[in-house]
Amino acid sequence: MPPDTSVTSDRRAEPPMLPTMRRFLPYLWPADQPRLKARITGAMGFVLLSKLIQVYAVSYAMKAAVDAMSAGDRSAAWYVVAIVIGYAAARFSTTLFDNLRNAVFERVGQDATHRLAANVFRHLHGLSLRFHLERRTGAVTKVIERGTKSIDTMLYFLLFNIAPTILELVLVLGIFATRFGGWLVAATVAMVAAYIVFTRIVTDWRNALRAKMNDLDTGAVAHAVDSLLNFETVKYFGAEEREARRYDRAVRVYAAAAVKNETSLAWLNIGQALITGVMMAFGMALVAHGWGQGRFTPGDVVFVSTLLSQLFRPLDLLGMVYRTIRQGLIDMGAMFDLTDTPAEVTDAPGALPLRVEGGAVRFEAVRFAYDPERQILRGIDISVPAGRTLAVVGPSGAGKSTLARLLFRFYDVTGGRLLVDGQDIAGVTQASLRHAIGIVPQDTVLFNDTIGYNIGYGREGASQAEIQAAAQGAAIHDFILSLPDGYETRVGERGLKLSGGEKQRVAIARTLLKNPPILILDEATSALDSRTEAEIQATLSAVSERRTTIVIAHRLSTIVDADEIVVLDGGRVAERGSHAALLEADGLYAEMWNRQQTEREVLEEAAE
Repeated sequence: MPPDTSVTSDRRAEPPMLPTMRRFLPYLWPADQPRLKARITGAMGFVLLSKLIQVYAVSYAMKAAVDAMSAGDRSAAWYVVAIVIGYAAARFSTTLFDNLRNAVFERVGQDATHRLAANVFRHLHGLSLRFHLERRTGAVTKVIERGTKSIDTMLYFLLFNIAPTILELVLVLGIFATRFGGWLVAATVAMVAAYIVFTRIVTDWRNALRAKMNDLDTGAVAHAVDSLLNFETVKYFGAEEREARRYDRAVRVYAAAAVKNETSLAWLNIGQALITGVMMAFGMALVAHGWGQGRFTPGDVVFVSTLLSQLFRPLDLLGMVYRTIRQGLIDMGAMFDLTDTPAEVTDAPGALPLRVEGGAVRFEAVRFAYDPERQILRGIDISVPAGRTLAVVGPSGAGKSTLARLLFRFYDVTGGRLLVDGQDIAGVTQASLRHAIGIVPQDTVLFNDTIGYNIGYGREGASQAEIQAAAQGAAIHDFILSLPDGYETRVGERGLKLSGGEKQRVAIARTLLKNPPILILDEATSALDSRTEAEIQATLSAVSERRTTIVIAHRLSTIVDADEIVVLDGGRVAERGSHAALLEADGLYAEMWNRQQTEREVLEEAAE
């Protein structure tokens, strides 16, 4: 399966390093967190102590022990024993300080990850509906997961690998310069430079392989999530084997990319080992040659070997660190691309909360298109007086549900304006607008939590008694009590443990709990049986008497009592009036009514 281009096109394989690092630095040194700054300072203090002990105490202790033993004076055995004990204590101290550093720094890394993840999640919920409809949820969550994990890793490596390695290199070069001359210093600098250049060249080559592997991984995960979320559709069409084959192809291509990636890692490790091995041989040979001339002691050979070995350990990790940081920049760049995605619908500067007096709604010459080639509404003029009920009907694609989306301001109109109590909704805050509107959608999707939680989602902080009252109003209270766990019954992924009618009744209860002044019923009873529909219709009618209601309906029998019925056709108002007046006009509404009545009679005859 080819990678999901909708994701890969948004993610640059190699984002500019410096801009990404500048955005990363506030998480490294949080300006408003003095305690975290103190932790970072303390952790760096432990790093300094560890390196000083490692370079001076450990190395010099080993040199002193070897020199004392090579002197042949066995009476000084106590001195050698003391040095060896000191050597062991110094090695333990480096381990102690390294672990204390980790313990002190852990809260910094977790806090940075937490703040970044929360900021990205908040931004995603602030983006427009169009953004979420055009993206795969699985792919987006994978980008966020990689990006948030990378920040903790980068904080750790920048502070506790790169900085200490540079410090250790400076200390080692200073010792080499004062004790062994410029040749060893030059050789060490050349080795480090060659190591860094080789690592960068090979790692940059591997980054392209890694980016391709990540794209394939993202695509495979996105398809797997999409397939599992729609498993009912898969079963409807007997496509289990088809989905398995498609996923198998995706994983096979990913496996091939992963093999190339790991093979390139092997070549990188071989090259790095060759460079460090040559340097070790040259350094020890140089000192051994000086020993042969009487300029150095046997301990100096061990001393240089120890210093180079200690330097090679972080340098060996430096290759992995460079790869990790480059990959972290890629992952963070992809996540920052998400945070840089502008919201299509934003509050106007100085927007005030919506003031709802009666809840009158007016669509004034409203035009709207999802894209320039797809015009949906073509100059809609509709008024809904406060406390009245307007029904909107029409064939599929006429723009009925688009009216609800525009009223919620999921999209901005491309022409005209939309008013609530005389206030243009483009000039009020989105939060206050959506607080004043409730909706029972045609397609109800529930959280994978309890029934009580899903009903209580309608109003934060609602009591159990209020939740049960709303459930009674939606004719679902008795059904909930019949379940073994009652209101604590979990509804499953997207509410799939409930039937369509049960899910819709939960949605109705949730909206009743919200108790908004403006109510939208978008095919609110379309999934219910006739008996339950009659019960809920009576409840909805009673609730609608006290608020402005817009009913989007396909089943015309549910809206015969509406104060006004508007018939949309091709994005325009084709007819309007009461049920009786529209039947008398013998137009599109009458045609729809007659067709539904005929279908109902046929079904009743078939049932008999």
